[in-house]
Amino acid sequence: MHIWSRSAGIALGVALDAVFADPRRGHPVALFGRAAAALEKRLYGDARPNGVAHVALCVGAAAGVGVLAERVRHPAARTALTAAATWAVLGGTTLAREGAHMAGALEAKDVERARRRLPHLCGRDPSELEEPELARATVESLAENTSDAVVAPLFWGAVAGIPGLLAYRAINTLDAMIGHRSPRYERFGWAAARLDDVANYVPARVTGLITVAVGPDQAGALAVLRKDGHRHPSPNAGRCEAAFAGALGLTLGGTNVYGGRTEHRPTMGDGRAPETGDIRRAVRLTRAVSLTAAALAVLAAMRPWPRRGPSWRPARRSPARPA
Repeated sequence: MHIWSRSAGIALGVALDAVFADPRRGHPVALFGRAAAALEKRLYGDARPNGVAHVALCVGAAAGVGVLAERVRHPAARTALTAAATWAVLGGTTLAREGAHMAGALEAKDVERARRRLPHLCGRDPSELEEPELARATVESLAENTSDAVVAPLFWGAVAGIPGLLAYRAINTLDAMIGHRSPRYERFGWAAARLDDVANYVPARVTGLITVAVGPDQAGALAVLRKDGHRHPSPNAGRCEAAFAGALGLTLGGTNVYGGRTEHRPTMGDGRAPETGDIRRAVRLTRAVSLTAAALAVLAAMRPWPRRGPSWRPARRSPARPA
């Protein structure tokens, strides 16, 4: 049955990510990124319509591949395709490993190694960051990327199957490539950034709620999520970071530098500033949120779906009950 193929495929894809993580070469997302960059060379113009066309073609192509895969009728083949797509779009295992690498470097007092490693997690300029700022950047990146790399793709996979998985990863990848503010992408990248905001709106809030449910300080996570979740410049990232801040008893936010551009972000939380020892706590929270999200996605994918084709029959309705 379709529902079992989707549910089993998501579960198998999560297991594949846990075992194999992201390959260093030939990752499907990297291949998509190269194709999107090649298309950008043909479509680029300092105008929003050019960016809209670029996003429409890239996301449409990814979703189209997903639709074709979803039409495979053999249950085992459809399960395998769903598993492959889930593995390709998930980044939870790699995210946790990168957090552990940062913790190891800072625990060894190797600030230079930590600076070299930070770009694997975020786009912040690490060249002038010292241990406290590197620790904060790592915790904040773990919080935000738990949604982007795990919860959001699982959410869209449960809702829309393979097309949802591939379309979401295409949207998120384009946002990372062209959605940031810069003279080149201020207008061309507008569509990618706004579409990413829309795609992550529900998953970010789900991430915040899961963090409240599984975090070490549930009351603190809920209080900070409600008080500070809306204060972040991003409509979504603040929900994740605020929940992590409350769950871990920390204060996140402050001044960040991105490629020469300085941003002063409001603080979130009522605790102390992050320290090196908090990184491994954040990694454990990331893993707990990811595992919970995976279980919820598998369960959500089990709900009945109408079948297409000549064998479809309307669902039998239960007798009406008086109000």
